[in-house]
Amino acid sequence: MKKTIATCILLAASAHCAAEVSVIVHPSNGNTLDKDSIAKIYLGKTKSFNDGTKVQAVSLNSGNVVDEFTSNVLGKSSSQYKAYWSKLIFTGKGTPPEGLDSEQAVLDFVAGNTDAIGYVDSGKVTGAVKVIGKF
Repeated sequence: MKKTIATCILLAASAHCAAEVSVIVHPSNGNTLDKDSIAKIYLGKTKSFNDGTKVQAVSLNSGNVVDEFTSNVLGKSSSQYKAYWSKLIFTGKGTPPEGLDSEQAVLDFVAGNTDAIGYVDSGKVTGAVKVIGKF
């Protein structure tokens, strides 16, 4: 019995840790972006959408969603991503996406800005934004 309960707890914990992440944009944004294009935005290698519109990328400051996004989309750990941006900032070669404190703040920002892109847990997505990718 104890073994069954422990197994259930571990399965529930691992399911929570591996949340699906949705990359979101304003509903009026007609651009389509693949994983590579999204990564280029978050790594500062691209500063605009495919149609030439300047992009305002926002991210979360911390949490499981950040870990999933950086791992699944950027191919980096969260600490590698921070180190990457620290080097660019130090050398004057870039500015990282604005960090927000909550998924609701990301949703609100993206819903209010036609040139914004962000990411949240897929379970938090509302009709106020458009999902362009799930990872």
